[in-house]
Amino acid sequence: MTEPVKPELLIVDDDPVIVDTLSYVLGEDFTVTTAESRSHAKALLRQRDAPPALALIDLGLPPRPHRPDEGFQLIAELIAIAPAIKIIVLSGQNDESNARHARTLGAIDFVSKPADPAQIKALLRQALEVTSAETGDASGLIGNSPPMLKLREQLTQFADAPFPVLIEGESGSGKELVAQALHKQSRRAGKPFLALNCAAISPTLVEPTLFGYAKGAFTGAVTARAGYFEDAVDSTLFLDEIGELPLELQAKLLRVLENGEFQRVGETQNQVSNARIITATNRDLRSEVRHNRFRADLYHRLSVFTIGVPALRELGDDKQLLLDHFRVFYAEQIGAQPVELDKDALRMWRDYPFPGNVRELRNVVIRLCTKYAGTQITALLLQSEFDREVQAPAGLVGMSEESVLLDTARRQLEADPDFKLDEVLKRWEHGFIEAALAMTNGNLSQAAKRLGVQRTTLYSRMQTRSDAGEDK
Repeated sequence: MTEPVKPELLIVDDDPVIVDTLSYVLGEDFTVTTAESRSHAKALLRQRDAPPALALIDLGLPPRPHRPDEGFQLIAELIAIAPAIKIIVLSGQNDESNARHARTLGAIDFVSKPADPAQIKALLRQALEVTSAETGDASGLIGNSPPMLKLREQLTQFADAPFPVLIEGESGSGKELVAQALHKQSRRAGKPFLALNCAAISPTLVEPTLFGYAKGAFTGAVTARAGYFEDAVDSTLFLDEIGELPLELQAKLLRVLENGEFQRVGETQNQVSNARIITATNRDLRSEVRHNRFRADLYHRLSVFTIGVPALRELGDDKQLLLDHFRVFYAEQIGAQPVELDKDALRMWRDYPFPGNVRELRNVVIRLCTKYAGTQITALLLQSEFDREVQAPAGLVGMSEESVLLDTARRQLEADPDFKLDEVLKRWEHGFIEAALAMTNGNLSQAAKRLGVQRTTLYSRMQTRSDAGEDK
């Protein structure tokens, strides 16, 4: 009897004791791969045919282990390489703002060190049970706002044309879903939809992956193999993160777009592809062209048709439609009753800009469904799931300042039996200091004046907080 295949887990942490402990404990249930830095993790992923289903990462990574920057960047890069990966942050840098920002970037949960391995294992198992939701109408898209109506109109116009389409949009906005919708509405819908993330593989492997290779073309090429362009005959080939394509390969892609011809690596015989090419990027390719990082002729070939996927903050009431869809979908997945938002929480939901777009919205709903299944969500509970750095000050529009303060205080005291006033005040102080520094472009004197304190007082409070963070 064959044993069931274990889910694959990537652990990224620079503490060898923690890595060894987690590898031992979690190795019973998962196939564990480890890395000690962001660059090491990316190198490992690019050597793989498929990304792991799960990642458990620390925020404080070399070369700056006392700051969360490397961890934040790694979250964004992992999501870009493998949009379906489920990321849980395990970190000693347990500031609430770090947790919120990690979730905004795409992490599904945040666990503070030290953590119970059984808790981590349970969270990883729970993450595996949650799959992405199929959405909406025949196009797969939810929303009735003017930007969404325009998007659907463009899909109808461009779906059956054989010409390339360039999809532009922010990370997490659903560019691959738009590419799939173009394929589903075309006469090629009966053929497979092939997708390659150009950021997910090593630059040296892009050419053989796209064009195939002959036996003996390079070390390890023990048999001939077709590439994506051959496999996508009469179908659609979606190249995500096209801005990551190396310059030396851009000329070869341009040739395929011009006449359909390409060669396998190690062969001289021409092959012909009739694949319909759809590309996507979250970069400004016009700027990349101006800075000689992307070929102008290739850009013009790729952008015969251009579709701009709107950011979630532009979609108005569609945010509530997405909420209603996802809360029912994920409640059914975990076998629980859907959550409900009270009127203040709904107002906060509509006001929050969701910088991580639909991906962030979906992850927030997953956490709400998991933590508070079948209950009514208050504004205070919802606030804990949002990134406070981008949140509206109180999120309770239409109430007086005094009413907002009293309502927030009452709700927080009722909801948190372990409430500690000093910790709350420190978080608010940190938020105001960071906001003032951002407004004044880091000018300490102007920030102090904006906050109504002396410059030395502001510096002292910043230093105190920095020392506390270093000790964590």
